[in-house]
Amino acid sequence: MRQKNYVHLIIVHTVLGILAIFCLGFFFIMLINATKTQTQLLGAFSPIPGTAGAENLQKVLSDSTMPILYGILNSMIVSAGSAMLAVFVSVLTAYGLFVYEFRLNRPMFTVIMMILVMPTQVCTLGFLRVIAGIGLEDNLLALILPAAASPAVFYFLYTYMRVNLNTGLIDAARIDGAGEWRIFHRIIIPLMRPAMSVQGIFVFISSWNNYFLPALVLETKRRKTLPVMLASMRSSDFVNKDLGKAYMMITVAIIPIIIAYTLLSKEVLAGVNQRLGEEDG
Repeated sequence: MRQKNYVHLIIVHTVLGILAIFCLGFFFIMLINATKTQTQLLGAFSPIPGTAGAENLQKVLSDSTMPILYGILNSMIVSAGSAMLAVFVSVLTAYGLFVYEFRLNRPMFTVIMMILVMPTQVCTLGFLRVIAGIGLEDNLLALILPAAASPAVFYFLYTYMRVNLNTGLIDAARIDGAGEWRIFHRIIIPLMRPAMSVQGIFVFISSWNNYFLPALVLETKRRKTLPVMLASMRSSDFVNKDLGKAYMMITVAIIPIIIAYTLLSKEVLAGVNQRLGEEDG
């Protein structure tokens, strides 16, 4: 029996190792190429890092035609703001529809589900007219505020809440004299933290990689987000003349999202371990 378990573990770890190599291999190649010169990149690939990493980084940071630091800052503001707004509003909406019984409960849930299957591009023209009417053209707020309506995030949190939330706990808190906002912040938020962290990761990555809306809304060079800036690389001369600079620019662009993903992943794992510990106890 133990031998079968060992074989099973070996197979699982082998498959996971192969998948990890495939996933991380592209990042490794990108990091290595970011340290090489144009001449080295035109030759055969070598896993040994080059000596032009600092030079390529200096070229990226000093390029006035593509202010990547502003792009990182703008993308960070939009992604973090969208993630926090989407998660908070969604968990608040899920709590309201799950806990409170009122006449429009089911119709509101149905409307949100209908919005879930509606393509974003269908509302683009109306969205642009709305932001023009309220004076948010070329403004990062125009990319953050729509995150408040995130039906996919709402549905995930609502489902998680139905499985993990015991309404008797809320009734007990009310009997003890706790107000609704205190119950929400002291009971619901800690309980929903693992699910909120997962959705925060997804919304953050989605906002970080979003190109469609930022390309339509943002016009000023220093207000553009990273995807819009990186898309302009195709028309830049340095892509053909200096591939090392292009690889370094992509490397600098993905470092913040890797850091954010790592931090939120720790929060998810902590919540899962806590949940498993409670079940074992």
